[in-house]
Parts: sequence; C-alpha cells; structure tokens
Amino acid sequence: MMTFTSHEAYFALLSPDKRDLLRSIQAEVEANVPGALQCVSYKMPAFKQERVFFYFAVFKKHIGIYPPVTQDVDLIQELAPYRGEKGNLSFPLAEPLPIELIGRVALALSREYARK
Repeated sequence: MMTFTSHEAYFALLSPDKRDLLRSIQAEVEANVPGALQCVSYKMPAFKQERVFFYFAVFKKHIGIYPPVTQDVDLIQELAPYRGEKGNLSFPLAEPLPIELIGRVALALSREYARK
C-alpha cells in the first residue's frame, strides 16, 4: 500500500465514481466542521483540529469512516445499519451515500475529540 501526502494524492488513484464519493464526504466535513484541516493518517484521508477526529477511505465494496461515534446516543442509533462490531461505519458502494448523515458524524466526532 502506498503512502499518501494529501487527500488529492489518495483520490487520484481511484475510479472517477469513487473519487466523486470521497470528494463529497470531504466537502461535507468541511461544511460541517469549519476550520478542520485536511491531513493523512494511517494511510487514509483524514481531518484534524487539535487532533485527528475523522478518517475515511474507500474499499472494494464500501466506504469506511472512523473512529466510532461514542457520545451522541441518538446519532449512534441512527447509524446502527452502518455500524460494524467495533462501531466503525461502513457505507456500501451499492447504496446511495447518506451524505447529510456523514456530515453529522463529522460534527459529532469533532466535538468528541475536542473534549478529550
């Protein structure tokens, strides 16, 4: 696996449809968390404020978003169809991406990680 220095370097290796999905996530995070900085961590596109709070990557059949939301009970319930056993989110590529929901995840994670 290659190491990337930017979101665009990661996106450049993807098919146009996957690239568009990740760009829509990127834009949604930036719209919901003003001031969040793009970075790369664990070989994935990510966002940070004081620390990294949101990672996203595309896989063969899904888009993964990490780490799990742990403090917003209502949001956690709404995310149930997408949560894996550790709480990480998996959005199947065969289904429409719930972009507004992902924006709320980014906001919740930014708040959680600002408190830690």
